[in-house]
Amino acid sequence: MIKAICSKKIIKDMVYYSYVEDIINDENVQRLAEYKHHHYTTRLQHCINVSYYTYLICRKWGIDERSGARAGLLHDLFFYNRREYIRKAGEAFHNSRHPKMALENASRIFDINPIERDIILKHMWPCTLAFPKYKETVAIIIADKYCAVMEFLLCRMKRFR
Repeated sequence: MIKAICSKKIIKDMVYYSYVEDIINDENVQRLAEYKHHHYTTRLQHCINVSYYTYLICRKWGIDERSGARAGLLHDLFFYNRREYIRKAGEAFHNSRHPKMALENASRIFDINPIERDIILKHMWPCTLAFPKYKETVAIIIADKYCAVMEFLLCRMKRFR
């Protein structure tokens, strides 16, 4: 059963799933389950969370919900543990490096449209200076920050119960 954080809806039963089914079932994307993300979740679950909430925001705003959902699943498509990664001299920090890596990986595996490209590349704004070109990119920026906070807080709150 696939669900997004703070949602009671089963994703496979929704229009959303028809937009992302090929991506979510791809073996490369499934590998994201091997990596911890934001301390308490996996990168795959984080990408599902961000994808679903980006889809909801885009739908509410009347913009390209399909591109938002698809890019949401691909925005953190990189295959290293960022906590163990040792940056080489002159190399970009993780916050500016991983969107480019995610875009390279996503472009190699899937056909990426210009909106999806912008979303993946600029989802870390304002941590990076690349300003969003599309409203869909703003939607993922909001969804990504929301999901990061919820993933962290919900797991912390469970510890206090």
